Amino acid sequence: MGPAAAWRAGLGRVRRAPALLFGGWLITIIAAAPAMWAVRSAIEAHLGRSLEAERAADSVNYEWWQEFASQASGPAGTFTPSILGFAAPLGNLSSVADALPLPSGVVAAVGGFVVLQIFLAGGIVDRFARDTRLGSYGFLAACGATFFRLLRLGIIALAIYKLLFMFARPAMDAVQRSWTQDFTVERHAFAAYALTTIAFILVVAAVNLVVDFAKIRLVVEDRRSAIGALASGLRFVARQPLAAAGLYGINVLVFAAVLGLYAIVAPSAAVSGWALVWTLLVMQLFILARLWARLVFVASETALFQSRLAHAWYVARPIPARPAPATVDMSQSRI
Repeated sequence: MGPAAAWRAGLGRVRRAPALLFGGWLITIIAAAPAMWAVRSAIEAHLGRSLEAERAADSVNYEWWQEFASQASGPAGTFTPSILGFAAPLGNLSSVADALPLPSGVVAAVGGFVVLQIFLAGGIVDRFARDTRLGSYGFLAACGATFFRLLRLGIIALAIYKLLFMFARPAMDAVQRSWTQDFTVERHAFAAYALTTIAFILVVAAVNLVVDFAKIRLVVEDRRSAIGALASGLRFVARQPLAAAGLYGINVLVFAAVLGLYAIVAPSAAVSGWALVWTLLVMQLFILARLWARLVFVASETALFQSRLAHAWYVARPIPARPAPATVDMSQSRI
């Protein structure tokens, strides 16, 4: 199975598992609800019953927004103009690329959501690998069976990413500065910066690709060792470089297309009335589209792995059977 065929297979597996898409969307909304309520309460307390409150209700008041942001703390500190429209995903990507620390008020919430994603990852890969309905019991059983293994793998991956941003990125920045110290043309300096940044992104993408296949191999083959799964993922990518990289590239392009479409239809801040309903709808559709792209990413990589090393729908661990309800044999009872 080639990269294009694997992507189409992954697309079909996602289409046959709509509960994962809408369940993921619902979990995202529920997980974000406490932070949203905290921001709402902080805004309400700051505005009170004032003329500024009326102006803020009618349109965006940047003067008040700057005043609020200067004294906000906790989740309310994330309420900045960068959350508007297409600036939000761009800001997130920029923060990841520059390794910027998370705001202190959301570290716990983000950490909890990441742990929840790790817990669900085992069930998601298991569902896509079998391409058959597991039911809530089977899905949660797969999540629980692989959680601690995937958690160990995630900690190892986090350490690798940390080392890359601590050492590889500064080294590439030093190379870029040495190249451009004698440049007098701005576009030449920008080209050098773009070249080193692209090189670093490719290194991070290669690590991400290995971690993805390590995760899939750990679940599909029911491996116990996170380090062993990571080594197996590295071997798989080394033996199938064109197929793995080609599929990764297709999925990146699909995700970029989702971002591009959102950039076209993303609402602006200057909306009011019924336009707010359209704004909310577009934002929720973007969350769904982003989740869909990520699920296709996982499903297509699972399909490629199974086609190259096993066979379609191969999973080492049997589907757990729901325990039979307890019964009482009344024929042996004595009165």
